[in-house]
Amino acid sequence: MAPVIEGFEYERVRVAPEVSLNVAVGGSGPPLVLLHGFPQTHLMWRHVAADLAADHTVICPDLRGYGDSDKPEATGPEVYSKRTMGADVVELARALGHERFALAGHDRGALVAVRTGLDHPDVVTHLASLDVLPTLDMWEALSGVRGAVGFHLYLMAQPPGLPERMISASAEEFFGYFLDAWATEPGAIPGEVRRAYLDASAGAVDSIVADYRASAGIDVEHDAADRAAERRLRMPVTVLQQDWGAALGYDAAALWGAWASDLQHATVSSGHFMAEQDPAGVVAHLRGLLAR
Repeated sequence: MAPVIEGFEYERVRVAPEVSLNVAVGGSGPPLVLLHGFPQTHLMWRHVAADLAADHTVICPDLRGYGDSDKPEATGPEVYSKRTMGADVVELARALGHERFALAGHDRGALVAVRTGLDHPDVVTHLASLDVLPTLDMWEALSGVRGAVGFHLYLMAQPPGLPERMISASAEEFFGYFLDAWATEPGAIPGEVRRAYLDASAGAVDSIVADYRASAGIDVEHDAADRAAERRLRMPVTVLQQDWGAALGYDAAALWGAWASDLQHATVSSGHFMAEQDPAGVVAHLRGLLAR
């Protein structure tokens, strides 16, 4: 039996024509949506969600293209743009009875969260980003030999065909590499959860690649348009990151400051999978954000 977030109810919610999301919902109180990263599913929030459900309605979906959510064919770049995925999140919350909500995302989910906050500033009340830069800044930060750390970004940015075939040919090794390389405490991801991540990712190669490909194209266009128009995140924002700036030569807090006026930026030592390696620390930061 696949692992679940204990005490949460599961359902499928239609968010767009022919697209339904798998979602776990628990607790009661002000709504908080948690978006997972790569190569994971909503299960990455299992500890954080259980804690926050004491006083919030916590909503944990699998993003479109991931986990047990629908995986529409990428007939155009907009299908997996963060704008489209953010619209999914807004419709999901609305379908569950919430017109406004707080939003936190990790990795890919954080990119969706940022785009949702920019596109729907009257809907997102608070925003948290875990261990990414905004899409446009991410690409600008990767250069030269130091950019090799993001080799998968360049692979999945290639035109349809080769990336999907290469990854499908060694899906377990490909996705397992990131789970192992990015986990500073491997025990934080138990075997059954790791297995669930690998199985879910192997069954979603085309849609995962489409998500990343969008981040090298249409998502950059949307970020560039917002930067040119000087649009900023209007809600309180908390950013938690490893010290990637020291490794890649940028000032993460300054980059985020250009996007958010009400910003709290923290460098953490708990690794990329911080919600699983240090859930208590993540919960503390999220509670601080929600109190602002």
